[in-house]
Amino acid sequence: MKTCFFFGLLSALVLSATGCGNGNVGLGGKVTFTDGTPLTVGEIYFETDTFMARGELKEDGTYVVGSVKEGDGIPKGIYRVSIVADKMVPDKAGGMMLPESLVAEKYRHGTTSGLTVEIPVPGNKFDVTVEPYSPKGKK
Repeated sequence: MKTCFFFGLLSALVLSATGCGNGNVGLGGKVTFTDGTPLTVGEIYFETDTFMARGELKEDGTYVVGSVKEGDGIPKGIYRVSIVADKMVPDKAGGMMLPESLVAEKYRHGTTSGLTVEIPVPGNKFDVTVEPYSPKGKK
């Protein structure tokens, strides 16, 4: 009997730590470039010092956030936001394919992106507009 109680208590602690059934807020939105076209590949991340959730970008630029699995939401709080979106391009010699960011490098890290959000947000929707990547020296 004590063993069942212990495992039941342990299960409850694990579920509350992961956010399952712990009041997570559904969150989704759309990521677009400054010209209005959607960012069609990549991931958007929401992080604090101790927690991270993510959403995979779809072909229309939309995403749904999950902390353990897609769509399970995110706990209330203030989050730094980052976006990682790469395409594969040939290197200068043409022999290897290398990743190249589709968005400005500042969006790669929550500490440099300039994007934050407090959850919950009205309508549980957080849309983001990003600047495209521009190689140094090119405009």
